[in-house]
Amino acid sequence: MLVLGIETSCDETGVALYHARRGLLAHALYSQAALHADYGGVVPELASRDHIRRVLPLTRAILAQAGCVLADLDAIAYTQGPGLAGALLVGASIAHGLAYALGVPALGIHHLEGHLLSPLMARPAPQFPFIALLASGGHSQLMRVAGVGDYELLGETLDDAAGEAFDKTAKLLDLGYPGGPALAKLAEQGRRGRITLPRPMLHSGDLEFSFSGLKTAVLMQVKGRALDPQARADIAAEFQAAIVDVLVAKSLAALRLSGLKQLVVAGGVGANLELRARLTQVAARDGLQVFYPALEFCTDNGAMIAFAAAKRLEHASRLTPHASRSFSVRPRWGLETLAPA
Repeated sequence: MLVLGIETSCDETGVALYHARRGLLAHALYSQAALHADYGGVVPELASRDHIRRVLPLTRAILAQAGCVLADLDAIAYTQGPGLAGALLVGASIAHGLAYALGVPALGIHHLEGHLLSPLMARPAPQFPFIALLASGGHSQLMRVAGVGDYELLGETLDDAAGEAFDKTAKLLDLGYPGGPALAKLAEQGRRGRITLPRPMLHSGDLEFSFSGLKTAVLMQVKGRALDPQARADIAAEFQAAIVDVLVAKSLAALRLSGLKQLVVAGGVGANLELRARLTQVAARDGLQVFYPALEFCTDNGAMIAFAAAKRLEHASRLTPHASRSFSVRPRWGLETLAPA
């Protein structure tokens, strides 16, 4: 079974081909970072228009790379939500148009399910059940994952997500957009402990997160001050340490409460090297296993959408050709509401 995956939830256009037996055949990703940099954040209308320009050329490119043609496709998957409504509509409309023309199924995939299942593409892969830490620009959640579509929300952020806090703090430090990777790189030159920043809800006794106060604490450090390069690096290092401290502590608490020994880390913040190093260190100490997607699949991508669709199609009794001319997207969509595969 060959699945084309299309991801257009925000500011990255991703397409991929995944074969149920042969694995990932080809994938391509186009980032809109340069397009939005002058605005300091994503402009939804510009994002949607750029997706329109990119999806079909990228699709043609990966088909050629894999030595396939459109007629070889058995299904087309797309990100149905959550995300920017206009951006989602681009991927959904192209997916449904192609599926209708080819007489194959069109599957709407939850963006976070794609992230959550992406470590299963790596080797070794986790086994169900496991705890998942989803940390990205829009979400910080802890889930208990018992199977494809069987997700229990254990805790989530009450305000800013971890990746959002990274980007906003990077803006305070004049690091540009997108700021998360730039802040992490600057933190490598910093000295921890030179300033004091809070670890929000570290000892709250639950699995919830809150990062808006941490961002405000950085604002108080930089407000009205002319920072030299070392001071900026010191702030970046302490900020990153605070985020990592909270994510690690909450993840370990979720494992203890559930009695599970496997942790999956997914989403853009999952690419943070400090977070990976700390979790790997703790896992070795406590006899745990931590699984990550490949760095290229931490960001939004088509491979995770194609893979999630393939996992769901494994449980389908038969494939139903696309017959409807109507479709919808879900800009707000709770992962825990998904039905099991």
